[in-house]
Amino acid sequence: MNKETILNIIKQGESETAEFKSSFTKAVIETIVAFSNTKGGVLIIGCNDNKEIMGITITDETLQKWINEIKQNTNPQVIPDVISLTINNKTIVVFSVIEYPVKPVSYKNKYFKRIINSNHLMSLDEISNEHLKTINSSWDYYPDPNHTISHISLEKVKKYIDKYEEWNDTKVGYEASDFLLKQEFIKDKKLTFGAYLLFASDLCIISDIQIGRFKSDTKIIDSLSLDTDLFTEVDEILAFIKKHLMIEFIITGEPQREERYDYPLEAIREIVINMVVHRDYRSSNGSIIKIYDSRIEFYNPGGLYGDLTLEEILKFNHKSQARNKLIAKGFKSIGKIEKYGTGIKRILNYCKNYGIIPPKFTNLNDGFEVVLYKEKLNSTGGKNNDELNDELNDELNDELNDGQRSVLNVIKKQPGQMAKIISEKLKMPFGTVDRHIRILLKKNLIERRGSKKTGGYFVMKKGRSDDVST
Repeated sequence: MNKETILNIIKQGESETAEFKSSFTKAVIETIVAFSNTKGGVLIIGCNDNKEIMGITITDETLQKWINEIKQNTNPQVIPDVISLTINNKTIVVFSVIEYPVKPVSYKNKYFKRIINSNHLMSLDEISNEHLKTINSSWDYYPDPNHTISHISLEKVKKYIDKYEEWNDTKVGYEASDFLLKQEFIKDKKLTFGAYLLFASDLCIISDIQIGRFKSDTKIIDSLSLDTDLFTEVDEILAFIKKHLMIEFIITGEPQREERYDYPLEAIREIVINMVVHRDYRSSNGSIIKIYDSRIEFYNPGGLYGDLTLEEILKFNHKSQARNKLIAKGFKSIGKIEKYGTGIKRILNYCKNYGIIPPKFTNLNDGFEVVLYKEKLNSTGGKNNDELNDELNDELNDELNDGQRSVLNVIKKQPGQMAKIISEKLKMPFGTVDRHIRILLKKNLIERRGSKKTGGYFVMKKGRSDDVST
């Protein structure tokens, strides 16, 4: 790393992959751990937050002493590259950190990750997910301690094998129990979580889904509760939604009229399968689908998996990451999933080709929401998904009072702030700030990240980097 590169990093300021410190403290090791658990980064000692090179005083032993301190206090041990150099007669030290191949890395039994330009303590769920990704596994591959093979239907397994043979143009040629073993649905002679969810013979309480047809926010005219195997749930969800769709008849000149639903069935099917496959089944929350006159809302426990952001998803600039690898494999092996990581792109294309406005995607603190609209595309001037999401947020922003806008602007300018700090900055009572934050959360203008003690608030959607408007 040469002087020109370092000066350019300083000029750009602190970011997800760059941080400046005036001296070597425990915060330096926390940052190195956070970089190791995320995308790597560069940490410069001798530079302040205002991008001013202050310089530091070091001896011949200083760098080795710091390296040893980092090594002794990290697990697995991290040994970053380090150099010292002089810029404008001032000495700085630069640590270069790679994304560590074995994660998560801890500092004194605490795990940090990098979000935007600050370090955040990882939750137990995030720690678990990082470990599973490191060993190229997922929770649904693990044995289910509460269920055995007696809790699944071998008849359902046999039907699955028939579909597997048809889709793959092959002949299995062995018993259902052997098939489960070869496909890793059974591990160490024990039923996996994934196998239980895919082939449950009876009640499956962790797969619960609530569906309702609403005439208003409070008036429900029909509903359905499901808690069965995942393949059955997909079929029953689609049947219920289809029952409540409107049909228009198009005269084509042919003897028979063409039937057209008010939503593209392909998009609905894609959304439903994505819900079932990517849901966080460890969450105590259930999936919810609400059908209104003008839209359908799909809520699923479990936000975007890994370090994915909504912006990366909508720009199709991401690598596929599956929260439930075994469940995803189960669906893909019979053709229910065409290709990993392309679901949202297909949903957008289905809506565009059908002539309706793009759906709205929202990554929530505890889940993910998709809203499918009935409105025709030409009535909005053919806007794309980013423009539509921004407009929807602008409408919400127009409804804010001055206090709420002030809180939102602080979060926009200094992401990751806690309510107490926002209260001090605005000289606004803590209770008032807390009330404004709850309103902003409800309107999906901000989101909370990190633990209760060290986490903070971030502007969602485009507002994360531009004007207040994920």
